[in-house]
This record gives sequence, structure tokens and C-alpha cells, in this order.
Amino acid sequence: MKTRPTQEIYTLADLRDWPGVTAGVTPPIRLGVLGDPIAHSLSPQMQNAALAQGGIDLQCARFQIRPNELKDALELMRTFEFTGLNLTVPHKVAGCALVDEMDAEAKEIGAINTVALRKGRWVGFNTDGVGFARAIRSEFSVDLRDLRVLLLGAGGAARAIAVQCARAECERLVIVNRDLAKAKELAAQLQLALAGPRVLGPVARLEAVPWDERALKFQIDHTDLIVHATPLGLNPNDAAVLPSTLWQPHLMVYDTVYSRHRTALVTAATEAGARAADGLSMLLHQGARAFEIWFEREAPLEVMRAALSAQNPYR
Repeated sequence: MKTRPTQEIYTLADLRDWPGVTAGVTPPIRLGVLGDPIAHSLSPQMQNAALAQGGIDLQCARFQIRPNELKDALELMRTFEFTGLNLTVPHKVAGCALVDEMDAEAKEIGAINTVALRKGRWVGFNTDGVGFARAIRSEFSVDLRDLRVLLLGAGGAARAIAVQCARAECERLVIVNRDLAKAKELAAQLQLALAGPRVLGPVARLEAVPWDERALKFQIDHTDLIVHATPLGLNPNDAAVLPSTLWQPHLMVYDTVYSRHRTALVTAATEAGARAADGLSMLLHQGARAFEIWFEREAPLEVMRAALSAQNPYR
């Protein structure tokens, strides 16, 4: 009896012949993580450990789905009665227009990373925000409300993180993006939540700034936590997220990117004396919340943590 998928990654072509492609595979694959790229994802190992612990006779697999394939993939997965899905880069924003409904938090964020099939309808959720907050607490033993945060990115994951920072009434939030208009749009959405003057000194509590070394140098002097929430680092040949001259020992650095090896950003930050962690803890906590949404039961957090740790010997 097969107890795991017959291949590491499935595609839209596989979904079009799903009964044939998965004939004899047990337990049946009824959970999936969809992305482009997707080979790096550790979600299946984590979710499969949780499923086994809970005696749930299903399994999870990776799906390489390009942006123009997402709509067809979701329709086919509905047809084959998938229980739930996780969406990762680049599908978190685009997925909003393809589900039948979204919960209130996902609507506020404008991005989804978790989808559940409810009575034949896809319902979108976002577990990135709560996953991020729990990850920061576990990695650095501090709460968001006490931090001055510099957020790199304005896409799907970054939007969830920014909203979570605003909900926590963090000390300060600076949003940095190469498309400055997107950073300003996100900052405008959060203006009311961060209107109070909590921060001391010659800086605003909420700002959107360009991805420019000079501007970033000034902002980092007034930052406790740098959060990287772009796809940079998913590919080995990607450019450095920040130049080495910007790292300072007083910083905490959280890279939402993760891999089976230490990310380049985490390495650069720690070499400069900063405290740094990759996105594995955020993956754990957002994945646990997704499990709870799909199955309406408590997630076996320690089992999921152990499954991830087994894939990352440096941890």
C-alpha cells in the first residue's frame, strides 16, 4: 500500500487526469499547497504528520501552478472534493477573485493563503497574520506592540503582516516596496489604526518609503525589527535583500522565506551581530491555524514542529 504521493510535485495536467494519475495512492490526496515555485515548500511534510497524528485518512501534496492556471486548478480541485488548500507565492492576492467567499479578516487583508471547501464552495481565509505574530513571540520573546517594525514588501504575505502589526498597535510601522505606490496604498489602509503618537523622536508612526539605501539607512536607525516579506531568496541566484552596510547589531530580523538551509538574509544579519530567524516558525503557526480551519479541531503543534525540524538540521 502506498502511503505517500507517487511524485514530489503535481501540475495542472495531472489534475486534468487526477483519477488516473493517483490511482492506487492511499491515503487519497485531498489537501494541497499551490505555488510557483513550489519545490521548496515543506507544508506537505508538516500537514501529513498532523494528519497521521489525528488519524485523518488523507494526505497533502505540492502543486506547481502558474498564475494563469490557478482558476482551472481550483475548479478541478473542487470537482475532486479537495478538503482544503494553501496558496503561496504568487497566488495570495489573485486567489481572492477566484474563491466563492472570504472571511472578514481575509477581506480586510486583501489576500488569502488558506482555502476550505464548505458545501461545495471555496471559502478563503488568511492565517499569515496570526502565524507571523506567534512566530515573532516564539523567536524573539517579544510582542509586536512593543516594536518599531520595518516591513520589506507589499504583496500578499506583507499585507497580512502589516494588518497584524496595526491590530497589535505596534510602536511604529514603515512599509518599504520597490513599487512605492503599493507601499503608500497599504499604509493608507492602516492609517486610522496607527494614528496615535506612540513613537518618540523625529519620525512618523506610519510611513511608506522607497527601497533606497539612503532612505533605509535612516529608517533602520529607528527600527527594532526588520521583516522581509518578498519572494527574494526563493531562488539561489537572487540578489541580496539588503546591502551588508545596512545591518546593525541592535536589530531583530525575520525572513519569511525559508528553505532546507539557512537563508542568505539570515546569514548576513547574524554575521553582523543581529538576531535573525527564517520563516519556518511562521510556516508552522499559519499551517496549524489552517489545519484547525479545515478540520475544526486543535492542531498537533509539536508533531508539526518536529516534522519541520527534521527537514532543517541547522535548526
